[in-house]
Amino acid sequence: MKENFGLAIGFVMKWEGGYSNHPEDPGGETNFGISKRSYPELDIKNLTKAEAREIYRRDYWDKCECDTLEYPLDICVFDTAVNCGRGRAILFQNNAYNWQDYLLRRIAHYASLATAKTFLRGWVNRTIDLWKMIKEAK
Repeated sequence: MKENFGLAIGFVMKWEGGYSNHPEDPGGETNFGISKRSYPELDIKNLTKAEAREIYRRDYWDKCECDTLEYPLDICVFDTAVNCGRGRAILFQNNAYNWQDYLLRRIAHYASLATAKTFLRGWVNRTIDLWKMIKEAK
């Protein structure tokens, strides 16, 4: 399959931004979307973009085997793994009919979360932006 990690990581970095420590974020302290909860040994505040990119490649793109997936499912799975966890990304992949259904399942999942009152608008905007990016690239 064609290697789309560059496109995928560009999209993730657009949405993940830099350092934050939102009190309602269950991941706690984050930088470039990498959370202290997932990586307790890391100095999150001083994490570099290059280090985040390396983590995303190794622990998300490679572990979800995104190189074996067709476009645009590869990017959908990767971004979902980053935002919802690898297990949920694979679950959606196993149950979705196509990439559009995959993204709709993701939105439905977001709406079910206790933190939706705080973060739902951003999550949905991110998913819509991914949908638009895919449609414009076709």
